[in-house]
Amino acid sequence: MSLLNDLINLNLSETTKRIIAEYIWIGGSGMDMRSKARTLPGPELDPSKLPKWNYDGSSTEQATGDNSEVIICPQAIYMDPFRRGNNILVMCDTYTPTGDPIPTNKRFNAAKIFSNPEVVEEEPWFGIEQEYTLFQKDTKWPLGWPVGGYPGPQGPYYCGVGADKAFGRDIVDAHYKACLYAGINISGINGEVMPGQWEFQVGPVCGISSGDQVWMARYILERITEMAGAILSFDPKPVSGDWNGAGAHTNYSTKSMRNDDGIQVIKKAIEKLSKRHKEHIAAYGKGNERRLTGLHETADINTFSWGVANRGASVRVGRDTEKAGKGYFEDRRPSSNMDPYTVTSMIAETTILWKP
Repeated sequence: MSLLNDLINLNLSETTKRIIAEYIWIGGSGMDMRSKARTLPGPELDPSKLPKWNYDGSSTEQATGDNSEVIICPQAIYMDPFRRGNNILVMCDTYTPTGDPIPTNKRFNAAKIFSNPEVVEEEPWFGIEQEYTLFQKDTKWPLGWPVGGYPGPQGPYYCGVGADKAFGRDIVDAHYKACLYAGINISGINGEVMPGQWEFQVGPVCGISSGDQVWMARYILERITEMAGAILSFDPKPVSGDWNGAGAHTNYSTKSMRNDDGIQVIKKAIEKLSKRHKEHIAAYGKGNERRLTGLHETADINTFSWGVANRGASVRVGRDTEKAGKGYFEDRRPSSNMDPYTVTSMIAETTILWKP
């Protein structure tokens, strides 16, 4: 076993300039992540200089067997915390051989929105709070929960400390450090209200990079849970009953909101969001109706609301923003399994480009 670990941790730079690039993309379900590796002649940090590649889309539910080739295009590069050295992780999006984005490529349309001059001028920042739940591999029951039973009621687990309150901290801390190593702007972690549930935050990040970084952070977490023998779930309501669901609260600001008297811009943006509530809900994740019930720190899925420091509202404005008269707001509606490309670009489109 020690020899195997020695081989896994070999420092390639001692004998070769060549590196390993792990190409990563989103599969046919819209949530499954796929990856494969290739050798490159030397270190590279510019995605436009990396070769395109392809894969069998018929095995990922993204193409038919008689026309199965899907092209993956490198879009963002991160340092590889698993192989380390000069090796890299490459976030890719997906196209047909003729160059058209395939239906599951949500990055393509998001990039168009974020490259609009009006959006570029506003420098939209996003901070995404990604909640997730860790499950025991064999029992398919949350980590730390008694098999076939339930732990004590919610209360002591949020930001809790101790073997009877925090389950999976080794995974969480490994993920935190791996993301920092990779170059992801991960800004924090915490234990959540339901035992076995955790959260990491990515941001502030500008524009399309927010989606890239959240997806890469998800990939790194999936790899770490694979190593730890745990199951990662982004289900918005992983356990029914009197237990909190899992969301992806999205904090957002534009340059105008961050400037003096930006609170007026924030209020106008929230008004726009209220008028497109149904469209946003439809794009904010599958199964979200099980989470947005009006209970457990959520607003009812059918009704838009906002308030200052109100965690039971669709949109929350913080006390600091209210006091400063400028800042950001939090859209609390997105579910944990949302697509960050879709959510971030839709918020930018509605608040900056859309004319009611």
